[in-house]
Amino acid sequence: MILSGEEIRARMGKEISITPFCEDSLNPNSYNLTLHSELLVYEEVVLDVREPNRFRRIQIPDEGLILSPGQLYLGRTVEYTETHHLVPMIEGRSSLARLGLFVHCASGFGDVGFCGHWTIEMFAVQPLRIYGGIRICQIAYHELVGDVREYSNGKYQHNRDIQPSLMYKELGYTREYEQLQLDFDSLASSCQQECDEPYNQGRRRSSTYSV
Repeated sequence: MILSGEEIRARMGKEISITPFCEDSLNPNSYNLTLHSELLVYEEVVLDVREPNRFRRIQIPDEGLILSPGQLYLGRTVEYTETHHLVPMIEGRSSLARLGLFVHCASGFGDVGFCGHWTIEMFAVQPLRIYGGIRICQIAYHELVGDVREYSNGKYQHNRDIQPSLMYKELGYTREYEQLQLDFDSLASSCQQECDEPYNQGRRRSSTYSV
C-alpha cells in the first residue's frame, strides 16, 4: 500500500523525515525532491565493478548545464531523508521523462531505515540543459508487511554527498574506501610547472652566456 500525500504529512517527524520540507512539493501520493547543484561524472574509459573508479565533480552554473547523451551523471538530492518502518521508493518525473531525461531508472527501491541524501543517476537521450534546484524526482512510501529489520550499517547509510558505486566492496576489494577524485586544476598546474621548468632553465643558461 502506498501512502497518500496527506498520510506522508501526518507521519512527518515519526516514520518519515524530509529536510528541508516544502508544502508545495507534496503530491497526492508522493513528495518531490530537488537536485543539488553539484554533479559527478566518471573519468574511466572502462568502468570496473571490482575497483573504485576515478571521477570528477561538475558544478551546475546559474545559467544551467547541458547534459551530453551517452554520459552518466550522478547527482544528489538537496533533501536529507529518514524513513522508518516504511519502504521509500524514488521515481523520475514524467515532465522530465518527456524531455528524454532518465532519472533513477534502475534503482528505485530504497531500504527501510535508510537515512541520508539520495544519489541520483541521470542519463539524457539528447542534449538537455538542467539547473540546480529543479524538482528532479519524487519519493513515495510503501507500507511493509512482516517483521522489520532496518537498514542500519550499509555502505550508503548516512551519506551526505554524492556516492559513486561501492559495489567493489561486495567483491572483496580490500583497500580502505577512497574517493578517487581527479582535481584537474591541480593536474593542470603541475603540468604547467613541468613545462615551464625547461624553459626557465634555458633562460638562466642564456643569461649566464651573455654576461
